[in-house]
Amino acid sequence: MKIGLLQCDDVAQPLIGRHGNYPDMIQALLRAVDPELQFQVFACHQGRMPDRATDVDGWITTGSKCGANDDADWIGRLSDFIRALWQTRQPLVGICFGHQLIAKALGGRVARSPLGWGLGAYPTTLDQQEPWMTPWRSQTLQLLASHQDQVVELPPQGRVLARSGFCPIYMMQIGNTCLGIQGHPEFSRAYLEDLLSTRRDRIAPERLLAARHSLRGPTDDLLVGRWILNFIRQGQRRPTAAP
Repeated sequence: MKIGLLQCDDVAQPLIGRHGNYPDMIQALLRAVDPELQFQVFACHQGRMPDRATDVDGWITTGSKCGANDDADWIGRLSDFIRALWQTRQPLVGICFGHQLIAKALGGRVARSPLGWGLGAYPTTLDQQEPWMTPWRSQTLQLLASHQDQVVELPPQGRVLARSGFCPIYMMQIGNTCLGIQGHPEFSRAYLEDLLSTRRDRIAPERLLAARHSLRGPTDDLLVGRWILNFIRQGQRRPTAAP
């Protein structure tokens, strides 16, 4: 299976040598599940958009320091591409910013959380079990997170799959071919710890302390990596037609 990675940001230069770039993180996560995967990276944040005829089996949109409500030209072009994927029923998974951009591009709404930064590993509750959620462990899911914006209104055909008191639309599915996840299954604890250090001038000390403390607990990154691949494979079996 070949996956197109829609890259929306770069890891900060002081951290990239130790942790790699965002596409590297996603490839490492998913290859831990399936070593035979192939990837093609498109640096959308630098204006390099894919051709709609690109021969891949599914798409993943990365996180970004930008917001889905920003008016950058590349964000508008990527939104157009997301709508094209939706119309042709091609599988698409969005992570953090990608999750938010899918929601907005397809008619939902994104806004800044009134509770401030969502940081560290916080538990969410799964509302339902979908066929691609195998293996199934429990109704609680925990991933690393770093965000201020979040989806506050679903697009048409959207439904909530996971929620928390902090983020009511933590995971969503739109139709059968779009999946959005607010958390970061691709992040390592070491990377998030270093990322928090670079943002200590923008985040309240008590919030940073709580986030660092939360990093001691387990996360479900490999489980969600498997779910992502299951979702894309399920989407491949759907007919290619406008919804």
